[in-house]
Parts: sequence; structure tokens; C-alpha cells
Amino acid sequence: MTNTLATSENRERLNYYLSLMTGDEKHALSSISTLDVIWVLYEKILNISPEQVASDLRDRFFLSKGHGPMALYAVLALKGFISPDILNTYGEFNSVLGYHPDRTKLCCIEISSGSLGHGLSMAIGSLLALKARMIYGPSHWVLLGDAELDEGSNHEAIVFAGRKFLNDLNVVVIDNDSSTLGWPGGIGNRFKIEGWEVSYVDGRDHQALYTAFTKKHPAKPHAIIATVETKSGHPRRITSGVSL
Repeated sequence: MTNTLATSENRERLNYYLSLMTGDEKHALSSISTLDVIWVLYEKILNISPEQVASDLRDRFFLSKGHGPMALYAVLALKGFISPDILNTYGEFNSVLGYHPDRTKLCCIEISSGSLGHGLSMAIGSLLALKARMIYGPSHWVLLGDAELDEGSNHEAIVFAGRKFLNDLNVVVIDNDSSTLGWPGGIGNRFKIEGWEVSYVDGRDHQALYTAFTKKHPAKPHAIIATVETKSGHPRRITSGVSL
């Protein structure tokens, strides 16, 4: 698979869509850090389309890192979920495109997010609710920021998912060196000791992302640690098992 974002007209269109969204609270850096991950998920991985947003059998994407939704809005526009014409209303009064995504305003948004630390727990709840209804198969994907893992709710959710062998659960952690506390042994180790499958990947490399996203993990949830440049723009080195 080629880098479908960087080597085609998609890059130009997405950059244009991002440029339409303006405002003092747009959290551009938080959003740009997620762009490649979200694109690969919607282009190559998720079983969802504009016609499937109400289907019980759709895959679910949870933007827990919801204070930076610009990249998600741009990808949704490119994939036909929303009209590009509304992107320039971003953050305006009565706009459906808020600085935090709102599931009551867009049917293609799974959760209202932005208050960090809730996405993983909500994805687990969605999985369990489907199983209670005897619906099996839909994959659940959660996009977290590394700083978000400082929230205590995530620690509880990580323990629970590992103990319950939720193999339909996938977490992508965008690691741009934003966390305050960090974790002994690195981010991946926090998941691994609780029974998760763990992968490490360059968060800008589409082929590597695709390989990680399609990795088999029977009887385990899967955490993908996707490193990107730091908030200051400096590149980072990927080392398995260590969060640098």
C-alpha cells in the first residue's frame, strides 16, 4: 500500500479542508497529530460508510482525543459523511461542527468528547452492550492522546479490557510527548502488563499503520502506540517497548 494521503490529491484536498476551519480554540496541533491515523482507518480499515452510520453491524470509531476534531471533520468531508461546505462554520454559534465533536448534531460521530479520559470506557460499554444484544463482529477503535492516559478512568478501563479478553477493541495512542507523568517502561508496557497485544509504529507511515491495524490479536485487545513529532515539531525515534 502506498502512502495514500501524501502521494495523491487527497493531501491537497485535506489540507484545503483543514484551512477552512478557523478560530482561536481550534487546537490545530492536537488535530494534525491524528490526521494520518484517522485517514488510514477510514480509508482502509473501518467497515463504515455514509450509508451505514445507523447499522448495528458498523465498526465504531471513538475520538477520545476530542479537543482536536479538525482532522476527523476533514476526513469525514473527504469520505462523504458530511458536506465540505459546512467546514467554514467550524466553531460558530449553532454550527454542527463544534470545537469538541457532538454526537447529537452529527450522526457519524459516535461520542461527544473533548473532556479527556472517557473514550476508552465508552467504547468498552458499547462493546458490552452489543454483546448483550447478541451482536458480534463490529470492531471498536479508540483514538487517545498520550497525555490523556494520565486520567484515572483509562487505567481502570485498560485493566478491565485485558481481563475480559475484548479482542474487538483496538486503541491507538498518539504519542507526541505531551504527557505530564509518563509510565515506567513506556506507554506500551502499561497495556502489555494488563494482557493487551501491543504494537509500536510511526504515526506518519501509512504502510506501517496499516500493518499494525490489521495485526491479528485473538483473545486480546490491541494497543497501537503511534509516535509522531513532538508539540515543538521535533521528530521522535520509535523504539519497541520504550516511550521516548
